[in-house]
Amino acid sequence: MAYIENLWVYPIKGLDRMTVETISINDAGTFRGDREYAMLDPDENNVIEDRFDSVGKTFNGKEIDHTHEVRSAFDPETHELTLTVRESGNEVTFDLQTERDTASEWFSEFVGESVELRHREPPSFIDRPKLGPSIISTGTLEEVASWFDDMTVAGARIRLRPNIEIGGVPPFWEDRFLGDNPSGFEIDGTWFEGAEACARCVVPSRDPDTGEPIEDFEQRFADYREETLPDWAPREAFEHFFTVMLITKVPEDDYGGTISVGDEVATEETLEV
Repeated sequence: MAYIENLWVYPIKGLDRMTVETISINDAGTFRGDREYAMLDPDENNVIEDRFDSVGKTFNGKEIDHTHEVRSAFDPETHELTLTVRESGNEVTFDLQTERDTASEWFSEFVGESVELRHREPPSFIDRPKLGPSIISTGTLEEVASWFDDMTVAGARIRLRPNIEIGGVPPFWEDRFLGDNPSGFEIDGTWFEGAEACARCVVPSRDPDTGEPIEDFEQRFADYREETLPDWAPREAFEHFFTVMLITKVPEDDYGGTISVGDEVATEETLEV
């Protein structure tokens, strides 16, 4: 039986995740609280004509190779307001409703150039603002971790940054929802349709604790990925094989739905039974 093993949101784009037991879908089809804040270039014009428009340059793990040096945590009860950051044994807490400018100064010093910590209404700072949560299976995480001596399953979770982890299914189970006529699955009444495979960046190559990269990570990953591509995965859905994880799309009728750890995942096949 497929079920939800873990749920995560990433309150500040590029920084630490927050583990949640229950999460709702907001009015843009993404997770409430996911990437609601980001570090932006304060000198760049970020006027947004439409809420789904690009917001310009954001600073995240692609640009900042020492994000492992800072740990961030949101209060699980008021995560939209209170942020605690820790660096080199020092800890400071910001109320992001009243102290966002102070938080921006802290992050500017950490990044080494001027940044502005901004908040954005849904779809927030999601890379694909018209799509929904990202999904990967426990089996996939275990398989990817087995490809590299220096990677653990727990580390793979941090490196690949999914929103939803699905247990009880084989590796790359999520690939079956790709293709020209993608299918989907239901979790507690909320429908998730396969949208696209997630092409990766430099971030998964770095150790989440030390920042040390794995040598030739991208090529080795792509080679293993192609070798282990399951029969159910449509090859045409992959522009290249440095790709893993499924990006979903939630239909508007299901906005506001709530899912929880332990919920059963029902596919079209099991729903028909």
